[in-house]
Amino acid sequence: MAGLAVLRGFEQEAVAEHEPNRAWLEQIVRAQRSGKGCLPLHLGLDARAHAALIRAHFPELGDAAGDDLRQELLELRRDEWSDLRDLLLSGRRGRDPGEAWMAAIVAAGCLGGDHLWRDLGLASRLELHELLTHNFPHLAMRNTQDMRWKKFFYKQLCEREGGYVCRSPSCEQCPTYHDCFGEET
Repeated sequence: MAGLAVLRGFEQEAVAEHEPNRAWLEQIVRAQRSGKGCLPLHLGLDARAHAALIRAHFPELGDAAGDDLRQELLELRRDEWSDLRDLLLSGRRGRDPGEAWMAAIVAAGCLGGDHLWRDLGLASRLELHELLTHNFPHLAMRNTQDMRWKKFFYKQLCEREGGYVCRSPSCEQCPTYHDCFGEET
């Protein structure tokens, strides 16, 4: 009996560990469906993965419908999206299968023109920090100077692959330092 109680405790702990993702996913999906943020029709996922996410967590919402210009734009920037998703996956915690969904969604949000937290439909930069720290702690912990997340991700890609614009060898000397580290509006 004691073993069963320990197993149930472990199961409850495992479920609780995944609950933040469900809450963030709900917020992201609802924001996208209400026209907030920049996410395309399938949130950056392929149609099958999107349908699986909705069935698993939000069956009451049903399938997303309609044409979506943002989905077409995502297709045009597929290589960039893929690089961002792979960067996120390389820093994932590795405990939740939903991390792969989250990596694809965050990568799609990076293609938007506003702050990442807004492009994802989140309430604040703090909420984005918590999402990234929960899902991609090995990557998030490298943002030691609290750089804006999109800028940080592209800087990581630049340092890793050299294929993205890196304006300065060190942030402190960069003429656009305020764009990366200044107050968000």
